[in-house]
Amino acid sequence: MIPALQMGGYNCQRQARVGLRPGGRRHVIDVLATDPQGRKYLISLKWQQVSGTAEQKVPYEAICLAEAVRTGEGQYHKAYLVLGGDGWSLKAFYLEGGLDSHLKHSEFVQIRSLEQFIALANQGRL
Repeated sequence: MIPALQMGGYNCQRQARVGLRPGGRRHVIDVLATDPQGRKYLISLKWQQVSGTAEQKVPYEAICLAEAVRTGEGQYHKAYLVLGGDGWSLKAFYLEGGLDSHLKHSEFVQIRSLEQFIALANQGRL
């Protein structure tokens, strides 16, 4: 993911702290990417190789990312929640906007597959 972002012209910071999650715990994202215009993007990667609990964590992560963008006082342009691996039973639901009607600030977060995200990053189109 980092090489694709760099190819697209983004500067990357791994394991970036972006404030607090709802409930008060530290919110650390996988990558903070900055484009040549200075816009910052929050990127969280969830990997699911076999079925397990990562699927239940997706809604909470989307809430946390949306809250970070919303309360970031214009500091963050958008957030991406990237789903990788083949073990998802709800992947299509998430990728097709299934959470949107349940999230008050869904406009701040885009959920993408790893392949979709890499294509956007490579082209500098986040």
